[in-house]
Amino acid sequence: MTLYESAVFGALQLSNRVVMAPLTRTRADDDGVPTATMEEYYRQRAGQGLIISEGVWPVAEGKSYPGQPGIVTPAQIEAWKPITEAVHDAGGTIVMQLMHGGRVGHPAISGAARVVGPSALAAPGQTRTPEGKADLPVAHALTLDEIPEVVEQFAQAARNAIAAGFDGVEVHGANGYLVHEFLSPVSNIRDDRYGGSPENRARFAIEVTAAVAAAVGADRTGIRLSPQHNIQGVLEEDDADVRATYTAVAEGFAPLGLAFIDVLNADPAGELVQHIRRTAGAPLIVNTGFTLETTREDAEALVADGWADAVAVGRPVIANPDLVERWIQGAELNDPRPELFYGRTAEGYSDYPSLESVRAGV
Repeated sequence: MTLYESAVFGALQLSNRVVMAPLTRTRADDDGVPTATMEEYYRQRAGQGLIISEGVWPVAEGKSYPGQPGIVTPAQIEAWKPITEAVHDAGGTIVMQLMHGGRVGHPAISGAARVVGPSALAAPGQTRTPEGKADLPVAHALTLDEIPEVVEQFAQAARNAIAAGFDGVEVHGANGYLVHEFLSPVSNIRDDRYGGSPENRARFAIEVTAAVAAAVGADRTGIRLSPQHNIQGVLEEDDADVRATYTAVAEGFAPLGLAFIDVLNADPAGELVQHIRRTAGAPLIVNTGFTLETTREDAEALVADGWADAVAVGRPVIANPDLVERWIQGAELNDPRPELFYGRTAEGYSDYPSLESVRAGV
């Protein structure tokens, strides 16, 4: 098996095993409606075997950043359609990442009255609102009556994504956002059926994923996990607890028959990631994380050596829309411009040159 071979993940057809990782780029309008600039950006990157979209909010309470798109209103759903159509016309496959930010957000960003989480705790640090920097607020602890409502919000967002032309969806269960907040004993201090033991803390992630799978088909559903990423106050520092928690998570996923599991971890070949893979029984996409950029050699080896079924990459795809072609040819790569990762214009977004244009001297 090689990185450049095709693959089938459930109902998803991948032309190769290079995956565009979900990347927050904040180019939607103030109402969370995708823009024409976003259409061009995703179309350019359709040569990756699978595109996982940026994190998209399934409810206003879940919006974390200005410029982050949603999948709730008719206007948002309609505006995603030309994006998915453009990717399909270019031969690509695209899934939407459903991202509920949980306690990582602010009413000044979302327009909602509150942020929510498993417990009445604030994430550490500040966020940038339209009115300036502000402390992240203490979350409203979701009640037992409210949790099923949030689960259904994910399911409805998944239906909306399919209606907008996406080939599938990925639940964001990583990086310190709502689903991940339930998994950690630091951010989840509940003493009911959603807290305390590893099995209880795993319950919300399993229920959300199962509801999404029931709504759009397990063969169109994946989930991203980031065990021991230790980010945004969602700490997982006890190795035994981490293994027990993610064993429970993976055992909950196993009967569903998911399209894929997407695991962000600095050691993708390590025992924890491979244990999750074996237990969940789904194709594995790996991503080494924010601090360790994946090279062509790394990605090729992870697939060739059998540690992963596909490899997700971020910054190289930001800077090289035709990354797969460049990797196949061993061509030089564009350098990313981190100062333009987040913004509201095409600069540093859809203006990176293709290999073809570079060679033509355009």
